Parts: sequence; structure tokens; C-alpha cells
Amino acid sequence: MDRAPGVSVRLKLTLSYAGFLVLAGALLLTAGYFSLSRGVHPGVIFMVHSHADLLRDFAPIAALVLAFLLIFGLVGGWFLSGRMLAPLARITEATRVAAAGTLSHRIRLPGRSDEFRELADAFDTMLARLDAHVGEQQRFAANASHELRTPLSITQTLLDVARNDQSRGDDALIDRLHCINARAIELTEALLVLSRADQRSFAREPVDLSLIAEEATETLLPIAEQRGLTIATSGDTTLTIGSPALLLQLALNLVHNAIVHNLPEQGTVQVTTSLQPRSVALTVENTGEKLTPQLVATLVEPFQRGTKRVRTDHAGVGLGLAIVKSITQAHGGTLTLTPRAAGGLCVAVQLPLAPPQTDS
Repeated sequence: MDRAPGVSVRLKLTLSYAGFLVLAGALLLTAGYFSLSRGVHPGVIFMVHSHADLLRDFAPIAALVLAFLLIFGLVGGWFLSGRMLAPLARITEATRVAAAGTLSHRIRLPGRSDEFRELADAFDTMLARLDAHVGEQQRFAANASHELRTPLSITQTLLDVARNDQSRGDDALIDRLHCINARAIELTEALLVLSRADQRSFAREPVDLSLIAEEATETLLPIAEQRGLTIATSGDTTLTIGSPALLLQLALNLVHNAIVHNLPEQGTVQVTTSLQPRSVALTVENTGEKLTPQLVATLVEPFQRGTKRVRTDHAGVGLGLAIVKSITQAHGGTLTLTPRAAGGLCVAVQLPLAPPQTDS
């Protein structure tokens, strides 16, 4: 924003300090003058004979004192205001650096806590979050571009081969193109859900998380039975506030992820809802291979499926847990991923408890 040139804050503080000092000095001198004027008695030895004599003797001294106070106030005010505003200058410089696109810079203002240092610490925290968010968005854009380019490149290759090979039948080509197109649609829909959750543009209403978990389990039960898995659902009535559609998507992603990344046979999936004093929880546990905490920490990143965890059938597009994370954050909740000692993963989603409803 373009602004007209103005007086600096340092100069304003200097003039204010000097003006206050001169005013205080003038009041003290005035009080001293009136105190001395009470002792004026004509003809008394060692004392002035009239108010005119007192004023003539007092005025030069008062002028010198006021001049000294003015100079002292200007010099001292300029020095003190500079010391006081030095942290603000560092914060301003850091703001300019961040506005230029460098988010890795930090103020790290030393010293004891005060208003300036609290502002600097809050600014450093904001820069750290922005830096992490921008880095995450850049990785997301790069991964999304790669994921979207892959099916398009395969489609182009298949079309080129079909155009050059006139004797080849079309049935196999159509089946391949149908599968690739379905994957591209699935990826696009997942990106739209992720964007909707990030923008938090949805209506909120009371939602029973236990019913959401049951619906997700029943929907994905055929896939689990096809793989020979056992799904068990249990828990209490857990009311929260949010979007039923998004919370259902969250539960579907969690259960689907637990089914896909499981043991080849005789695996289990446990879906549990629980009521806590100020929150409700949805927990999904599954058997599977042993996972390291370092690998688990990367699973919520978009398109991160984890080493050796990708299956050729129903493997998804690598956005399942990323969408769960975004939906959880959009509802003011927390997402926790913990590797199970026996193998597999435990995912817990905690959401705020719905306020009690009063009968009208």
C-alpha cells in the first residue's frame, strides 16, 4: 500500500519525551517562582525588594534550565527511543524478508519476555507454520502433477500403439483405457474432497460417529470378505458436530486403508467409537506388516503410500490418510497414527464432543 511520507515513530517519541520533560521543568520552575515570591518584602536585607527584581533574577536561570531540559530531552529521547524500537526494526526487516518470499528467516529476538519479544515469537511461529505449509503444498503440487500425468501418459501410449497396429483388437484396449480413466476420475474426486476439507466450506450439524462407522463398515464389507478379512465394530453413541458426508468419507478412507494394507489372509480390522469427557474418538486398527514410526509419520502426506504397502488391487490413489487428516483438522480434531507392536496400524481420530441439546 502506497502511503504519503510521515514522521517516524522514533522522532515522535523523542519530541514527546522532550516536550514532557520541558513541561515538567516549567511547572517546577513556576512552582518555585511562586514559592520565592512569598518571601518578597521591601526593605528587608538579603532579600529582593520587589516582584520585578525577583522576576529579573529568576527569568535567566529559568530559561537556561528549560533550554538544558529541552536539549537533554531531545538527545536522551532520541537515544532511548532508538533502544526501545530496535526490536521493532528487526521485526520489520523480517517481515520484508518474508514478503519477498523467504520464509526460512527467523527473528529469534533475545532477552526477557516483553511485548516486543512476544510479538517476535508469535511472528516466528507464524513463519514456521507458513514455511511448513508452503513446503507441503509444493510437494503436493509436484506429486499431484506426477499422479495425474501417469494415467494420461499411459492413455497416450495405448492410443499410439493402437493407431500403429491396425490388426490389434479393440476390446483389450478399451478395457485398459476404461481402467486408466476410472483411476483418473478417482484421483480427481479425491483431490476435490481434499480441497473441500481444506477450505472448510461445509455446513455443520450433529453427527453420530458410531452410525458413520457402521455405515462405512457395511459399505466396505464385500471387499473385506473378498480378501478373507474379519471386520468387527463396537462402541458407544458418539455425537459430534460436522459434515455427515465428510465424516463418512473419513470413516470410509480409514476402513478401506485398513482393509487394503492388511495381511494376505486371516487379517482383522477393528473399528471402535468411544466417548470421552470433552471429545469423541473413532479408532481403526488393522493387522499387517510391522511398520516403523518414521514410516508411519509420512503416511498422512499426500500420495505417500509407504514402502512395500502398495497393492495392485484397490490400492487407492495415495490420498486416503491425507484426506482423513484434512477432514479431521477441518472439524477441529486431532489425528494420531501408531504402529502396532504385532504389526499393522492403529489410527485414532478425536473430534470435539457435540454440546448437549436442550428441548425447546
